[in-house]
Order: sequence, then C-alpha cells, then structure tokens
Amino acid sequence: MSSYLSSWLPSWPGSSQAANAKQTLPTPSIVTTEPVVQEPANEEEEDDKPPAFPALGSIQRSGGNGDATIGKANGFDSKMMPPPPLPAKAGGLSVSSSSSGGLSLPPTTTKKPPNVNTKAKARNKVALAPGYGPLDWARLKSSGEDLRAGVTTLLRITPSELKLHNKREDAWSAFGGKVYNITPYLPYHPGGEKELMRVAGRDGTKLFALTHSWVNLDYMLDGCMVGFLVPE
Repeated sequence: MSSYLSSWLPSWPGSSQAANAKQTLPTPSIVTTEPVVQEPANEEEEDDKPPAFPALGSIQRSGGNGDATIGKANGFDSKMMPPPPLPAKAGGLSVSSSSSGGLSLPPTTTKKPPNVNTKAKARNKVALAPGYGPLDWARLKSSGEDLRAGVTTLLRITPSELKLHNKREDAWSAFGGKVYNITPYLPYHPGGEKELMRVAGRDGTKLFALTHSWVNLDYMLDGCMVGFLVPE
C-alpha cells in the first residue's frame, strides 16, 4: 500500500517544488557591526560674561566722553536731547512753572476750600458735668427710664401745642416732622443746654441741619419721641 501511495506523491503539483524549496533556503547568519561615533562639530564656547552696560551703540554711550560717532551712526545725537531742567523747590515740593507737564500740588492744598455752610456758626463745645457724657446718655436710654414725660402713645402735635413746651423743665422740639421730649437730653448736649433750648417749643429741623446734619438724631433721641408734627 505504501509503495502504491509513494508512486502517486511525485505526481502532485508543488510536491517537488516544496522539497526543492526546503533544500534551497539560505541559512540565516548574524552580522555584528560596531556603531559609528560621529565626532561633534566644533561649537562655540559658552559665554557667561554679562552684557556691556550701557549697551554698545546706545545713546548713553554716545552722550558720554567717549566716541560719539557710534551714537550718531545709530541715529542718536546727544546735542539734540539736552537733560531736563531741575524743578524749582517750594517748601520741599516740586512745583511746575508751566501748566502742561510736570507735577503740581493738588487743588485742595493750594487753595482753601470754600465754606459751604456760610450761615452756620462755629460750634463751641462746653465742658459737661461728670456723668453726662455720650456713654452715660446711652446707658440712660437702655435703663428703661421714662424719657417721654409720661406719653404712652404717639401724639399728633400741632405747632401751637408744641409752642407750649418751651420751658427748661418741659422742653419739646420737632426735627424732621417728629416731636421729641428734649428735656432729659439737655444736660447731655455737647453744645450746652442754652444752645439746645433755642429750638425748644418749635421746629428745629433747619437749625439742626446747619449745625450738625451728620448726627443720627433718630437713633440718639429715639427713646424721647412723643409724636408727629401736624399742621393746624
């Protein structure tokens, strides 16, 4: 049987070629080559020297005692750019003589600001008695003492009724449409009792605005409010 099969094997196409290919395949070989080391090109040596100052050809060098032709070659001429004049001194501050350029004093220091409140008089504080300072008044307000002269509900007060309360022992005044019992505050007033009694029994809104409009009156006299000012 084997002889019979072997007689047919040579007749298969490619069988002889495969046998020949096995015989003709080259044997692999390993070739070792040494790496080629390229020598670096001649590079310039590192220069760690600092640059020249002033730089070569600069206007600083051309304006000195050295050779000025370097600056002129670059378009600079020291004769065309003189140094700036020294500023004049007035009281230790630099003042520019011309209106344009330079430094000038602020307008708020060169001229006294106008007095907006021309009608008001200068406030003169008086020496208050011991125990009648601002902290003492704040302590009195928070003590729970009656500062409204027995008024339990807010009243509607006319100017004629307000005029009746103009005594040292019974002083009411209106500020911004609100009426306050200023009697307990009289000894605490920094301007003195006499100054505060000027508005007793009348509307003191205008005088208050001219004298010290920055004071928070609503907070200072909130415990003394007795009503609102209404027309007759």
